[in-house]
Amino acid sequence: MAKYNKRQKALQKVYAENRTPLSAEDALKALKEAPKVKFDQTVEIHFRLGVNPKMNDQQIRSTVNLPGGTGKEVRVAVVAKGDKVKEAQDAGADIFGAEELVAKIGEGFLEFDKLVATPDAMLMLSKLGKVLGPKGLMPNPKDGTVTFDVAKIVNELKAGKVAFRAEKDGGLVQMAVGKLSFDDSRLLKNIAAVVDQINKVKPATVKGVYIKSVYLSSTMGPGVKLDIGKLQDLHKNAAA
Repeated sequence: MAKYNKRQKALQKVYAENRTPLSAEDALKALKEAPKVKFDQTVEIHFRLGVNPKMNDQQIRSTVNLPGGTGKEVRVAVVAKGDKVKEAQDAGADIFGAEELVAKIGEGFLEFDKLVATPDAMLMLSKLGKVLGPKGLMPNPKDGTVTFDVAKIVNELKAGKVAFRAEKDGGLVQMAVGKLSFDDSRLLKNIAAVVDQINKVKPATVKGVYIKSVYLSSTMGPGVKLDIGKLQDLHKNAAA
């Protein structure tokens, strides 16, 4: 028979008390009442969608601007040419350059969270696909990180723009929506923004139930199932 320590027993109690789907407000309350840890935990939302990502017309990849921010300092690197390098610097990019930056990345430098490139600089990065691809750092037009509007995307990424995609197996979409230390209104705004974008990118070919289940969790805390109807109401109220 498994033995649980004090914290594990407390988490088991949270699970037991929250087996029925909750509103986002009540789910946040449950997460915040769970046993504390010594760092500020990340709050994540997990969707199980009724899509088949193996079909080209049901692949989901998009971005969402979190109005409450992520609570994390995002280090943005920009590979560009000419005046666009200065534009990246003026916009607040942490790292910027052209051939010399590409060479540095090729040597193993990956001290950034997001990589942006102008279309005319993508050829330089193409040889680094095996380095950047597995880490999710390769710029992509679908999430706005391949663009000539460098200042705009740098500002968005710094402010809390996040990318998401449905995993190939099971249609799972998961992303961070802030920190547990955020006040509830800040987290709820972020959750509503994510639900809104998930609804917007629903493929026209999807039949049956689109959002099958949604869970909210914290880094070291429980996963709490959300009431999908109440979650949709949250998104509608936020848009009103």
